[in-house]
Amino acid sequence: MITGIKGIRFRRTVAVTATAGAMLATGALSAAPAQAATAPTIVAKGGYIMDNANSKTLYTKAADTKRATGSTTKIMTAKVVLAQPNLNLDAKVTVQKAYSDYIVSKNASSARLIVGDKVTVRQLLYGLMLPSGCDAAYALADKFGTGTTRAARVKSFIGKMNAKAKQLGMTNTKFDSFDGISNGSNYSTPRDLTKLASSSMKSSTFRAIVKTKSTKQKVTTKNGGYRYYTWTNTNTLLSNYSGAIGVKTGSGSIAKYCLVFAATRNGKTVIGTVLTSTSATQRETDAKKLLNYGFAKLG
Repeated sequence: MITGIKGIRFRRTVAVTATAGAMLATGALSAAPAQAATAPTIVAKGGYIMDNANSKTLYTKAADTKRATGSTTKIMTAKVVLAQPNLNLDAKVTVQKAYSDYIVSKNASSARLIVGDKVTVRQLLYGLMLPSGCDAAYALADKFGTGTTRAARVKSFIGKMNAKAKQLGMTNTKFDSFDGISNGSNYSTPRDLTKLASSSMKSSTFRAIVKTKSTKQKVTTKNGGYRYYTWTNTNTLLSNYSGAIGVKTGSGSIAKYCLVFAATRNGKTVIGTVLTSTSATQRETDAKKLLNYGFAKLG
C-alpha cells in the first residue's frame, strides 16, 4: 500500500513536472511573436520600408514594379533645386501667367500663386511640398532649367531630374514632368522613391520643409506691397502618427493614392513608400501599418 502511495506520489510529481514544463514551453512559444512581428497586409499595390540608418530592407510588396507616382514626383523636383550649385534660397522669382494658366488647364493642385508676385525659392519649395503646388513646381523648373525659352528650360530641368535619378541608382524610374502630371512615361517604384526620399532627407532645408504642418509666408506683390500665402501640408500623417517627419503625398487618375513617409522613434528612423492605394485615408493606414511593423522589427 505504501508502495502504491509512493507510486501515486511519483506519478503526481511527474504530472506536475510535465505541466510545469508545458507551461514553460507555452510561455516560450507565446513570447516568440512579440520578437518576430507579423508582416502587415496593405491595400496599396506596392509598398516598401527600410531602416534609414543603413538602408536595410524591412518590408517589400511589389517594391520594384513600376507605377505612376503622382505628386511624389515633387520630391525629385525639390531635390534637383536643392542640389544647385551656389543656391540662394532667398532669390526671388516673379510668378508668371503661364504658371497659373497651367494649373487651370490641368485642373492641378495649386499653391495659388498670384501673377506678378515675387516669391523666394525657399517659399516656392514650401508651396511645392505642402499644398503640392504644380504652379510652384513650374516656377522652379522655369527658374532652374537652362535655355532661352520656357519650354527649353522645363525640358532641361526634367533632364536634371532623370540625371539625378540615375546618379542615385533609381534604375526603375523615369520622369517626364516636373510635378507628376505625366505625359505618358512618368513612373517609379516604392524602392526607388524611398531611396530618393532618404537621400533628400540629408538636406536640413528639405527636412524642415517636409515636417512643417502649415506655414504663413509673406511675399511681395507686383506693386511693391505685400500679401500672405497660407499653406497646409497634404501629408496628414504628420498630425496622425507620433514621430512622423515627412515626406510627400501623391494622387492621380492612374497613380490613385500614394505616400512617401518617414518617422523617427527612439532614435531610429523608418522611411518608406506606398503606391496605388485606394484613398487618402487608406494610404495613411497602409503607411501606419508599415511604420509600426518597421519599428517592431528594429526593436
